[in-house]
Amino acid sequence: MRLVIALALAAVAVTPPAAASADHPAPDHVCVASVPETDPPAPGPVNICVSVFKPATASRDDRVPVLLHSHGWGGSRTSAPGSFQRYLDAGFGVVSIDQRGFGESGGKAHVEDPAFEGEDVIRVVDHVATLDWVRRDGPNDPVLGAIGGSYGGGFQFAGAFTEIAKTGRTRFDALAPQITWHSLNDSLAPREVVRTTWVTALYAAALDAHTSTLHAGYAEGLLTGDWPTTMDEFFRDNGPAHHVAAGRRLDIPVLLRQGISDNLFPLDQAIDNFDRALTPRARANSLLVGYNGGHALPNAIPAGYAVTGDACSAGHGGYDELELRFLAENLQGAPRTITGHGRYQLMTAEGGCVTTDSVAPTTSVALPDIVTTAAVGLPQAIKIADGPLTVAGSPTLDAVVSTLGLDSRAFFALSVGTSPLDAKVIQNNVLPHREKSLNLGTRRTIELPSVAASIPAGQSLFLTVTPISDMFVLHGSRTPGVMVLRDVTVRLPVRG
Repeated sequence: MRLVIALALAAVAVTPPAAASADHPAPDHVCVASVPETDPPAPGPVNICVSVFKPATASRDDRVPVLLHSHGWGGSRTSAPGSFQRYLDAGFGVVSIDQRGFGESGGKAHVEDPAFEGEDVIRVVDHVATLDWVRRDGPNDPVLGAIGGSYGGGFQFAGAFTEIAKTGRTRFDALAPQITWHSLNDSLAPREVVRTTWVTALYAAALDAHTSTLHAGYAEGLLTGDWPTTMDEFFRDNGPAHHVAAGRRLDIPVLLRQGISDNLFPLDQAIDNFDRALTPRARANSLLVGYNGGHALPNAIPAGYAVTGDACSAGHGGYDELELRFLAENLQGAPRTITGHGRYQLMTAEGGCVTTDSVAPTTSVALPDIVTTAAVGLPQAIKIADGPLTVAGSPTLDAVVSTLGLDSRAFFALSVGTSPLDAKVIQNNVLPHREKSLNLGTRRTIELPSVAASIPAGQSLFLTVTPISDMFVLHGSRTPGVMVLRDVTVRLPVRG
């Protein structure tokens, strides 16, 4: 467990490069007052502490845009002199934030709740608007972007959407979130089956920051093996999915960078943000770049594979260069030279890059009936097609599902190999299917993990079905039995 927690912290603590610089002044460290804490209730405001980095060239007569930055889960703001040099050298101010419950900020972490962290971001933006060296779009409206990954991506959506909910618009002009979520409930407990390996690691990484609701919900989940109703309610508002359901969209450019082999916030979360959280105009000016990395713990049961790297960003000069150009184009008015807006740029498991206008399935393949045990047993692989073949997007499985047992669960994925014996799961991701009660035969559509892979000649594409997964330890079926799939069709996003 110590290894898992260490890996989790390494994945979520996305910190920008720091380098000494004599050119830019040392940062100012200030705290701004935000909404009071409610768990436990406190009468006074909560202080949200930030470090303000000003470029050497910025002044009242030469104003610059500002980027908000924040840390990963369990981390704290970047405050050391010499940090953010590449942004400062490029003419951006940076404000790094200790989020509520972390670092020097007060309160407890409500995990990007609009009523708490969303309000906190608004208070920070208000402070930025008072700085006389910051460029403005209008009164109290700074020219504003945002950077950061994981929890440091979640604050960007929390702030922008909370502003839209309150005033109908956001003061952010562009966002660049990395490896973050669309729905925390779908990420932490897809189909209400808990990603126990990640949930346990994240819980342990920030014990002092949790509210009493989260402490109680975690304990209940361990005892029952279910995703508690209290957790569903706690996380329901805390991401773009909530705002999309309320009819809100972002009408600003967004650079989404997502780990396809990320098995906490997988590719489907970025696809949902790209497809649902943006207006058509915003999407036409936005980019989605998938790479192999992020919160990427290796799968042993079932075994998975992915060549680490960022092949698609390499075509833009690397992600750091792409991000700076994106921010310059949208905040500084630089010439628009980036290509690929409105498209999905997805790194394959083998190390290539596929660019596509759609992630929807294009091809259907019928499979034989499938029988998998529940609660115990080994993975099995069912052949779908031979290579050469390229898939990139979001596959699904249609079948008539029957279960002999209560609360039956199985895990599904696409895999590649020369035979069923050596097939490995593409980009380390599986998704669960759950039947809560006895089922004598109901047609279901089962989502499979979004992937990108180029299957060469001599290898084949398989459907992997397993009763257990090490990403969902102790959250397989609640009683022994079998799950039977008949009239099976897999729908594949075939490209090229």
